[in-house]
Amino acid sequence: MAASTATLRYPGYMNNGLEDLIASLIPLPRTHFLMTGYTPLSLDPISRAGGETSRVRKTSVLDVITRLLHAKNNMVSVTTTGGAYMSIQCIIQGEVDPSEVHTSLVRLQSRDLRFIPWGPAGCQVALSKKSPYIETAHRVSGLMLTNHTSISNLFKRILSQYKKMMANQVFIANYRKFDPFKENLDEFKDSEEVVECLIKDYEDAATEGFLKDAGF
Repeated sequence: MAASTATLRYPGYMNNGLEDLIASLIPLPRTHFLMTGYTPLSLDPISRAGGETSRVRKTSVLDVITRLLHAKNNMVSVTTTGGAYMSIQCIIQGEVDPSEVHTSLVRLQSRDLRFIPWGPAGCQVALSKKSPYIETAHRVSGLMLTNHTSISNLFKRILSQYKKMMANQVFIANYRKFDPFKENLDEFKDSEEVVECLIKDYEDAATEGFLKDAGF
């Protein structure tokens, strides 16, 4: 959370507003569930008690973006090997030359990243200065916010677990004590349909004829 709002507190060279971040991440109102990644995950301060000092690691922007795209830095338990990216937003913290960002994005184009075929999608970068109150052993750190269609697999797992619990009436007795569940369980059925529609939206968004099938 601190990294996602860093551009507001310590604005950098470009894409500092919250509107700039959100506008490029969510092409459709319903598909607003984002995946996050962060690097480097380290608690090493720049200096420690007792006089021991750790070296500042010269991490480049390209290194940070490359690590953010790696599966081990993804903080959501889904893989991005299938589906397609709807958008990628990287928030880079540190003293970074904007030309270094441009060079990194050009290098990134050679990677095998699959984006949605029906709209303009790509990797956006927002720059932020480092906090003057916290010293770290890294010159550059990064947060990645991505909108990827494979997050539908997460909702599928949740829906499958929910259906198993519902089939066995797990915890239902507790709900029946209160409104609006005393009369019926329509609220649960409506919620189940919403999640099923969301899964379909994400799966369809990865196909080339998505806009045509959706009536746009």
